[in-house]
Amino acid sequence: MGKVWNSIKRIMGFGPKKKKSKLREWTDAIVFAVVAATFIRWLFLEAFTIPTPSMEKSLLVGDFLFVSKIHYGARTPKTPLQLPLTHQKIWWTNLPSYLTWIQLPQYRLPGLSKVKRNDVVVFNYPPEFEYPTDLKTHYIKRCVGIPGDTIEVRDLQLYVNNKPGYTPPKIQFRYFVITEQAINERIFKNNDITDYQMITGGYVIWTTPATAEKLRSLDFIQQVILSKSPAGKAEPRIFPDTSLNWNEDNYGPLVVPKKGQTIQLTAENTIKYHFVIEHFENLDNVTYENGEIKIDGKKIDHYTFRQDYYFMMGDNRNNSLDSRFWGFVPEDHVVGKALFIWLSLDPNESFIKKIRWNRFFKLIH
Repeated sequence: MGKVWNSIKRIMGFGPKKKKSKLREWTDAIVFAVVAATFIRWLFLEAFTIPTPSMEKSLLVGDFLFVSKIHYGARTPKTPLQLPLTHQKIWWTNLPSYLTWIQLPQYRLPGLSKVKRNDVVVFNYPPEFEYPTDLKTHYIKRCVGIPGDTIEVRDLQLYVNNKPGYTPPKIQFRYFVITEQAINERIFKNNDITDYQMITGGYVIWTTPATAEKLRSLDFIQQVILSKSPAGKAEPRIFPDTSLNWNEDNYGPLVVPKKGQTIQLTAENTIKYHFVIEHFENLDNVTYENGEIKIDGKKIDHYTFRQDYYFMMGDNRNNSLDSRFWGFVPEDHVVGKALFIWLSLDPNESFIKKIRWNRFFKLIH
């Protein structure tokens, strides 16, 4: 009778449990860690690093930061068939880390707030159409225009709704340094100039007006010239196209689309918004030809936007590929809000000097 009772207890799960092997323990621990990290990364926080100087001096190349998903609300996965803790590629390879066999509708969970003007935001790069939305490359910029805002740049100065917009405390501009001799790297380092290029007759540098004035006082420098494009001179790379005669230093005015907003598709508005309507409004059959937008083969003369959009700019205004070049960021491309720097490594230094101790746990404003 005792043997029968013990057998029943084992079947019901009340008996002594079999001890796990070391391999099983390690496997369980790794699976739990991956699941927990994936859940945290999706719903709460994700770590990013700064690879380019487009946000200097606010964020530096080599800054590692945490980005909050709960501020704007986490997005549900669009591409579920993906290796955990990867993005686009399998680690250290060029092999895709995902399959597009299943593409789900994407929704945003409730968040603490909407994207606010001047927030530093991580988002998926909109024109990267070779990837699903949630797997496009991550960019980080400052949101200078929220839905309904009118954006304009006049002679390097940003205006939002016809008022001066946010100016970074250490805003940099592009300068031509005219000199007949090579400048010692120490000069650049002592003046906190990390972004420069040698050209015929001198250098192109990105620095603050105060530093540019300081360089003008050096004997071996003939001139330091602020580089800017004149109003009315079209720049080929500028969004939406050259017909508006805009450039990075004289841009707009351009209204940021707002969900529910209806616009008349005049010739100018068609130029400004056809790219958005074609690619980001989740419409099946949209064409743009000969200055006309057609949906399901029928020309439309007005349009109501289905989602909100944002206008992003880098704080390093003259060295940033941002919304002036590729357009608006759709709401469904927004990833999260940059919170704080947890580590910073200077790529131009070595060993102990590489660590920027003063940037640890610095809040991002």
